[in-house]
Amino acid sequence: MSESKRLAGEKAIEFVEDGSVVGVGTGSTVAYFIDALARIRDRIEGAVSSSEQSTQRLKAHGIPVLDLNAAGPLPLYVDGADECDPHKRLIKGGGAALTREKIIAEASERFVCIIDPAKQVPVLGRFPLPIEVIPMARSLVARQVLAQTGGQPVWREGVTTDNGNWVLDVHGLEIVDPVATERALNQIPGVVSVGLFARRPADVVIVGTEPPTVL
Repeated sequence: MSESKRLAGEKAIEFVEDGSVVGVGTGSTVAYFIDALARIRDRIEGAVSSSEQSTQRLKAHGIPVLDLNAAGPLPLYVDGADECDPHKRLIKGGGAALTREKIIAEASERFVCIIDPAKQVPVLGRFPLPIEVIPMARSLVARQVLAQTGGQPVWREGVTTDNGNWVLDVHGLEIVDPVATERALNQIPGVVSVGLFARRPADVVIVGTEPPTVL
């Protein structure tokens, strides 16, 4: 598994433009991308990071970490996923960084998703759907999610996001219309972000096969 993650992470380096600021996601596959990015750090201006975890790894490699407000639009965002369907729509948020990941994806011209083959699914939902919520709204959101989707929301106890919020993981879903589901869940008061990347899916998916498959 780690070898397939490494293959996907290193392949994504081919999409990095000289002199650019690179959006960097979070997770075990992205860690391989960061390590590969370090080898060409003199060719880039810096990175915008989606989590404190990635920020620490980038800085340890001597890669400047910039604020998105200062960086402006980005040419490239590289991140992993917990699930990916045939239309490059994703479930993300297993690492609880979904809101910042979604912001950087929206700010980027091209979103390259790096995954191992096990993350490919015909229909999203086998992996529990993360939803970041304002703490006081946890029970309210859980009730409305249950009523809307029939899925079972479970509070990810002991986890606080980098934004100071909580995460609900919704089990038992089969998401046949990810765009509509994302839109509907976003309307629930107290929802900060939904771990469905469907309205803004990945532009390119790199699967860590040997050799890597680019979709």
